[in-house]
Amino acid sequence: MAPLPVPRPSDGLLVVQPLRRKRCSVCRRGPLPLLVLEEEMPRCLDCADLGHLVFLPRGDTALTRRSRQESALSAVVVRFNRRRSRYERQGVLVEEAALARAELRCLADSEARRRRRARDARRRAAEDIRFADAFTAEILRLFPTCPPDRARAIAGHASLRGSGRVGRSASGRALSETAVTSAVAASVRHLDTPYDRLLMSGMARPEARRRIRAGVDSVLRAWREQEPHG
Repeated sequence: MAPLPVPRPSDGLLVVQPLRRKRCSVCRRGPLPLLVLEEEMPRCLDCADLGHLVFLPRGDTALTRRSRQESALSAVVVRFNRRRSRYERQGVLVEEAALARAELRCLADSEARRRRRARDARRRAAEDIRFADAFTAEILRLFPTCPPDRARAIAGHASLRGSGRVGRSASGRALSETAVTSAVAASVRHLDTPYDRLLMSGMARPEARRRIRAGVDSVLRAWREQEPHG
């Protein structure tokens, strides 16, 4: 699939890391590690008057922000991700002297930023514990005979920060019945049915889900009972 049109950034110039070998349409140099599209034609950084800038990879938010503040001219560097079908930031181009000034600023307050990160990490950890406890309580309210240890494991897995799982969705954060039930069903699917073995055998996911649906429903019905079976 061909890359989508390169997006126009709202915060400055745009430079592309090409996936294919490209040559400058002006000086014919190539292949280009970085290029600028002008009138849909690739130009090298020198021909686009950006050759004096240096590349700062993404990763250090404070250094990136300060480098762009210090630099009179800067550009955002993007590359197309085929798997996700979108352009993603790889870093920025800034003036070398601006990068040096930004590094000094970051070095000067590095200890203060380290302490702030530690405080933020402790605060997020406490929030995550409270949310996992609330998620566990809601599981046990909806599924009273679900083993408590299992409920805590489901809540911890579903609500893991940065996981993108159902517990981190808007409905999950709101502890909606649909989201909580979905998290419990997912756990049952993987741990209480042969679903994973079916997938490993090469069975298509929709068919594997169809095969184990009755088993999942059976466990959920049992856990919804107010009293465990004798």
